[in-house]
Amino acid sequence: MTTKERYKQFVEHFSKSNPNAETELEYSNPFELLVAVILSAQCTDKRVNIVTKDFFRRFTSPKELAEADVEEVFEYIKSISYPNNKAKHLVGMAKLLQDLFKGKVPSDIDDLQKLPGVGRKTANVIASVVYHKPVMAVDTHVFRVADRIGLTKNAKTPLEAEHQLTKNFQKSVIHIAHHWLILHGRYVCLARKPKCKSCEIHFLCNSYGKF
Repeated sequence: MTTKERYKQFVEHFSKSNPNAETELEYSNPFELLVAVILSAQCTDKRVNIVTKDFFRRFTSPKELAEADVEEVFEYIKSISYPNNKAKHLVGMAKLLQDLFKGKVPSDIDDLQKLPGVGRKTANVIASVVYHKPVMAVDTHVFRVADRIGLTKNAKTPLEAEHQLTKNFQKSVIHIAHHWLILHGRYVCLARKPKCKSCEIHFLCNSYGKF
């Protein structure tokens, strides 16, 4: 199967089986999504959603978060991984959001990465989910699944994988293909024990039968 055929069949399958795929993080505006994505680094979406319920009741805007003490923010997120660093990042992010962007979450990848706690992956998530830009956020799920299926070849870094994926997916589906890959990695193509026998795209997977 050629790379072009593999991408075509991947899109055809998920366009039918999960046409409305979206992030499992719970949010009601771009600011809340940005907070949630920063918190989600090396932490489950389920845990983040538990924490942000109270967090968003207390901090309803970048202004309120920017004026908060790091210690108070820590108390709200202490059950999250790396709470000390993330508390500092969140307050710093909110301050810069106020100072540089008048409290509005920017759509530009470079502008987003100026914010504390926002790396390329997080910036791509915001640009993709909020602004539907044709960018691909590559986390551990995306990196693993894309390699196993054969959507990427010999990609040694997330950036290399990102470039290959954005090159081969049509621009119109990149923002949703990101979710297809994440969800497939989260529930089917597990890191240690992928569920190959129940996988519905085994027919196009380059690794089928190897586990």
